[in-house]
Amino acid sequence: MSIESHQVLMDLLHSSSTFLSDASPTTTIDIDTATDAASSVAATATEAIEQGFTSTYSKASYYTTLGVYALSFPGIWSQVKRSTKAKLKRKTFVSEGEAKENGKDLRQQAGEIMAYMKANNYEVVEAGEVITFRGLVKKSISQACFLVFCTVLAMASLALVLQIQLQDFTIPILNIQPNYFYLVALGPYAGIYYWRSGDRVDDVKVKLASSDDDAENEITVEGNDEEIERMWRTLEWSEKGMVKIDGLLEGGSA
Repeated sequence: MSIESHQVLMDLLHSSSTFLSDASPTTTIDIDTATDAASSVAATATEAIEQGFTSTYSKASYYTTLGVYALSFPGIWSQVKRSTKAKLKRKTFVSEGEAKENGKDLRQQAGEIMAYMKANNYEVVEAGEVITFRGLVKKSISQACFLVFCTVLAMASLALVLQIQLQDFTIPILNIQPNYFYLVALGPYAGIYYWRSGDRVDDVKVKLASSDDDAENEITVEGNDEEIERMWRTLEWSEKGMVKIDGLLEGGSA
């Protein structure tokens, strides 16, 4: 019998003897019954210690979840890498042409686009059938903090997984168990990596065309997805093939 088993038995017997000795004279106690109960509990405890405890969770479910986690974990590295590069998109929008009331011809449309781009620190680097604008996107403190936050959460979850999977692991030679939660200290390096990448140079290309009846202007924009999203909302364009539906507040104020 191991030392732990022996200790459990001694504690149980001590508790039983204490209970019997503390009983008052007016209390009727069946000594044999109490002794048998204590022996039964001690035997059960000894059997449990010798056999060990078995888990009741589904191993298939556990390893499936672990596999999904392992596949998705590299996404945090991808998130940090992509933060230093523009997400390029190409979309086509339409606006009312000169044939419609309050519409704009291509010259007016181009002037409106140039005014918007200059207001956002973009300069014309090439003017032709396709107009190319170039601008400097400065580093963002909020973006750096967001990357640090995401990385800290990812490292904390990884530490928890390692803590569960490698409970008995010890470092050779040193013979000590590692504290996996020190991985959280890697979080700030994501922000440092983003910040050291410096300001980003973005190019936005715009091509204008009009329909045969001049009822509609077609604007094709290629560039950073965030800038394109901001541009069409500000200039009140509609994406080609999509129907613009006014919001509840817009409809109520009309």
